[in-house]
Amino acid sequence: MPVPAEERDRILRLVEAGQVSAAEAARLLDALASPAETAPPLRARARQRLVHIRVTDLLLNRPRTSVTIPVELIEVGLRLATRLAPQISGSALEQLLHAIAQASTGRLLDFQDLEENERVEIFLEER
Repeated sequence: MPVPAEERDRILRLVEAGQVSAAEAARLLDALASPAETAPPLRARARQRLVHIRVTDLLLNRPRTSVTIPVELIEVGLRLATRLAPQISGSALEQLLHAIAQASTGRLLDFQDLEENERVEIFLEER
């Protein structure tokens, strides 16, 4: 939508009077333009990337914990997950974070802790 004529004329009078430079006037006119004119075109809504962490009890063969976390919160989530599975720490944690950043979808990690009798699986999903 164009800038209303009265606003445009007022800005041009400020330029004519020497109170505003041409560059400042251009910025004012841009600011008064409708957001639809200045905003980039809308893109299709991006699919949300999620990390799913599942811990299974090997003796009972049933889930102990199942958590789904948006990728944006994954670093905090994985640091919490290291309390459930201390094996995911240090360089292993850094490698997992790198895999999340690089992968599209699928299984990122699958390991069994025989001392704790549990299996930890981490998947990257899109919804």
